[in-house]
Amino acid sequence: MTARAADRTRYNRATAHLDAPIAIVDLEAFDANADDLVRRAAGKPIRVASKSVRCRALLERVLARPGFAGIMSFTLAESLWLARAGFDDVLLAYPSADRAAFAELASDPKPAAAVTVMVDDPAQLELIDASRAGGQEEIRVCLELDTSLRMLGGRVRIGALRSPLRSPAHLAELARSVARRPGFRLVGLMAYEGHVAGVGDAVAGRPLRSRAIRLMQAAARKELAARRAEVVRAVRAVVPDLEFVNGGGTGSVQHTAAEEAVTEIAAGSGLYVPRLFDDYTSFTGRPAALFAQPVVRRPGVGVVTVLGGGYPASGAAGADRSPVPYLPEGLRYDPQEGAGEVQTPLLGSPADDLLIGDKVWFRHAKAGELCERFDALQLIAGDRITATVPTYRGEGRTFL
Repeated sequence: MTARAADRTRYNRATAHLDAPIAIVDLEAFDANADDLVRRAAGKPIRVASKSVRCRALLERVLARPGFAGIMSFTLAESLWLARAGFDDVLLAYPSADRAAFAELASDPKPAAAVTVMVDDPAQLELIDASRAGGQEEIRVCLELDTSLRMLGGRVRIGALRSPLRSPAHLAELARSVARRPGFRLVGLMAYEGHVAGVGDAVAGRPLRSRAIRLMQAAARKELAARRAEVVRAVRAVVPDLEFVNGGGTGSVQHTAAEEAVTEIAAGSGLYVPRLFDDYTSFTGRPAALFAQPVVRRPGVGVVTVLGGGYPASGAAGADRSPVPYLPEGLRYDPQEGAGEVQTPLLGSPADDLLIGDKVWFRHAKAGELCERFDALQLIAGDRITATVPTYRGEGRTFL
């Protein structure tokens, strides 16, 4: 029996009393992935990206482990909710225009002490001040550096369109603006190199593309390491007591951790290891988060149909954004239908061994987004469920 077949047996046994659709997290795999992230971080603390987890119980679980410290959140409303739930170090990874949430932040000392907001434009400081509604709490601020690789004199850009701040002078200028402005305190810098951390460099069946990606990423890492060090020196000249410099992501943990200027690493997807993280040479994780859909039809030989399953991931549309049939091994989508909103035909010889009501297990393309489809996660150890915990959705929270 293969390891995947053994996992299927365990998952089916653990969830035999539950009807699909259901979502699970394999705790042994989750914890092993956490250990691997810590190993790769080589002593630097890992800040957990909450958008890749979206479950308070699992955030608490991983933050209780040595090597993890703090949360990287994705909306200001989520940040306030987490702070009031007892998480005392929450870095908001994206700028916000949520005026009501800024009014709450400025008027409540507990979240104000716990939450750091992201800024890359003086206009964002203006918006925060205009939103205070009388609140006088000091707002903790982090600046974000653009990490994109520029080539051919800047005519070619590789990397996400995020911050407009690129040079040491740009960052230092905004740092001075924050330092001069009453009611704000600059505490950190962040730089997320998504074109390195979030792009697999071993694409199956694409050796030339994979080599090109590896060459690009090597160049990007070298350029960014030098520029990030210069930026940190420039900003520390303005704010010597900067608390943290955050960088990295699941796919670049060990490379970013090697930079002296970086004090902490961000990671989250590496805990669940979704499909998009299979194509890396830098690490191999264990799939920890899966969902099951029930077989509801048997249209013919070598075909079964499951209920639902069309849960596409965010990003540029493409086949790599669809969940993948995982267990039993050997199932594939009908190319004319793909993953459907209410039903999904699956092809392959394993279909002939599936009965009405049996579970087919899938992996989502991206971490965290699966939790927007389910209100609970079944936590599995061995061949039994040890707990059922709510996702953000299960707690009535849908922040985006």
